[in-house]
Amino acid sequence: MHVFGGCYTASITPMTKNGDIDYEGLRRLVEFQVEEGVSGVLAVGTTGESPTLTWDEHIKVIEEVYEQVGERGLTIAGTGSNSTEEALKATEHAADFGVRCVLLVDPYYNGPSSLEIRREYIAPIASRFPEVQVIPYVIPGRTGTQLLPQDLAILHSQYENVRAVKEATGNLENMRLTRKLCGEDFDILSGDDDKTYIMMRDPGIRARGVISVTSNVAPKAVQRLTQSILDGETEEASRLYDALKPLFSIVTVKTEEETPYGPVLCKARNPLPYKTLMNILGMPSGPCRRPLGKMTKRGLEKVLKAVRTVYERNPEILEPVERFFDVDLGERLYNEESWSGLTYG
Repeated sequence: MHVFGGCYTASITPMTKNGDIDYEGLRRLVEFQVEEGVSGVLAVGTTGESPTLTWDEHIKVIEEVYEQVGERGLTIAGTGSNSTEEALKATEHAADFGVRCVLLVDPYYNGPSSLEIRREYIAPIASRFPEVQVIPYVIPGRTGTQLLPQDLAILHSQYENVRAVKEATGNLENMRLTRKLCGEDFDILSGDDDKTYIMMRDPGIRARGVISVTSNVAPKAVQRLTQSILDGETEEASRLYDALKPLFSIVTVKTEEETPYGPVLCKARNPLPYKTLMNILGMPSGPCRRPLGKMTKRGLEKVLKAVRTVYERNPEILEPVERFFDVDLGERLYNEESWSGLTYG
């Protein structure tokens, strides 16, 4: 059975200016990830704008990623839904052209209980596709529900192909309970870049890696961070974590914005900040699909501050972007033309 360890990139889905999927750009982004040594690529997660892709687009993106990665890494297909029938069909399509690992986000909005998620969602898919590794994705802040450690442990005991979880609860005690109940032959993957370091080093959690947003722009560095922790290279891991912190901090960007009726909190959530950043860097990205839109000027300032900090203090982290995409980051990070049109006026 596959052992999940290292960095898996939650791939951005690049768009053209009119909102169509940029498949050539997608192939370039995936090739960049593979060349930089990531363990695998997740196609059509939240970072890949799964909520606004049609199911035909869903399947096409998964197929493109799978073909581009080939045997050089693991392709994980995001086939989760708030409809079990949709998730079954998507998993069947992915399995038909060779994908052997899927990510199933907890069903969002309709709010099934943990018991229902186990019995009516994960179990039907795991049992129908025993040759496919099934990774539940637990992120209650997005879905409004949660597969609990107890039900996860039951699934792990019943199905050999449920042996990992993408953990994005932000709750360390929940993670420790998962490790206790699921045992040592079970892999916990971080779903939050900024918590990966503590999750992997906490003796009660012992996560084995991350499904990362940040690795879209810093794949080698995030892969090296996870591998150094797995290898017990604590000094190197600490150095890389400190160097990457500014990039981890902009997966979500919060600002206070003024309105005629008083100040309001504005939260630019993944993938908006990273699509904005990738546009600045000169990587294939394009706009987000509505209802995601643009960042505010204050939000953009936070993104620029973070990436400039990394570029000035640890330029080697972003050097692969410069080389692979043939861009001059010294120019792009300090020239307003690079972010023209990327914010609301």
